[in-house]
Amino acid sequence: MTTPALQLPEAGEAFETAEIERRELRSTDVRIEIAYAGICGTDLHYGHNDFGRTPFPLTPGHEIAGTVAEVGSEVTDFRVGDRVGQGCICNSCGECVYCEQGEEQFCARGMVMTYGSKDYDGTITKGGYSASIVVDQRFVLRIPDGISLDDAAPLLCAGITMYSPLRHWKVGAGSKVAIVGMGGLGHMGVKLASAMGAQVAVISHSHSKEADARRFGATDFRATGDEGTLDDLQGTFDLIISTVSKGLDLDQILPLLAVNGTLVSAGLPDGPANFSVFTLMTGRRSYAGTNIGGIKETQEMLDFCAAQDVRPETEIVEAAPEAVASAWGRVGDGSARYRVVIDTAALTS
Repeated sequence: MTTPALQLPEAGEAFETAEIERRELRSTDVRIEIAYAGICGTDLHYGHNDFGRTPFPLTPGHEIAGTVAEVGSEVTDFRVGDRVGQGCICNSCGECVYCEQGEEQFCARGMVMTYGSKDYDGTITKGGYSASIVVDQRFVLRIPDGISLDDAAPLLCAGITMYSPLRHWKVGAGSKVAIVGMGGLGHMGVKLASAMGAQVAVISHSHSKEADARRFGATDFRATGDEGTLDDLQGTFDLIISTVSKGLDLDQILPLLAVNGTLVSAGLPDGPANFSVFTLMTGRRSYAGTNIGGIKETQEMLDFCAAQDVRPETEIVEAAPEAVASAWGRVGDGSARYRVVIDTAALTS
């Protein structure tokens, strides 16, 4: 079957509307009629072929929210009309130790990403900048009634990307957390950590987003452009999550960790990391990375956001090539406040 979509023919070329192929339903498949698709920074990396492995033509999008339109004969967890979502993963082996633990993102065979990835049958996956998508029920998420579909979409990447390290490093009441960078990821980190009971500080390059950060729950805000602004924070934080990909001075950030504290990189780095190991040794500090979460944890995150009234800050654009290209520009230069979501209605009108 085919479905209307936006696609990039090649890196550097403009979006175009097209009909893309979706597989016929298998017995355990769910067909989702997509209402909203979030724009993620990863979409830009793949669209620009920054990693040198993008399979074109590309239909991006792994923040997908909509309703169930059809189910396979063996689907038991979902019915037509259910409000559902799909995030970054569309397949995994289901048999390795990581899949059995609900951490499909670390699948030993290799997780299959929702777009730009080779599935186990050799087909190339195509994402959510489209009218519908077909996915196995194992990778479908239930959207709680308290969350609108347009708010749900960014949670399926930005939300889980920040929720997962906060949970893994056991953030709770009394934890001291710093978020480096206050963009699409960072603003979710502030909201989630605050909702978990942590004391949250934001470290940014300027004061332009300070009022927003405090509105989202931060109790402290520091701009790295101010000389000496971090001096009094040395040895303070149990966890620091960096969402930036450029210009991070690790030797400036690592000393802010308390003894046994951890700096976690959630942003995609633009080059090798350089820092003094002595800073780690003197406080038994750690420098770690994080990815997304598995399906179980992503559902937990959605339920947590519904219960705690945590929502992303979004702007909506229509599913037209020019509108999406403009939105990519705002995401790329950091001027989007804070996640951009595509309303896919124009694809079928």
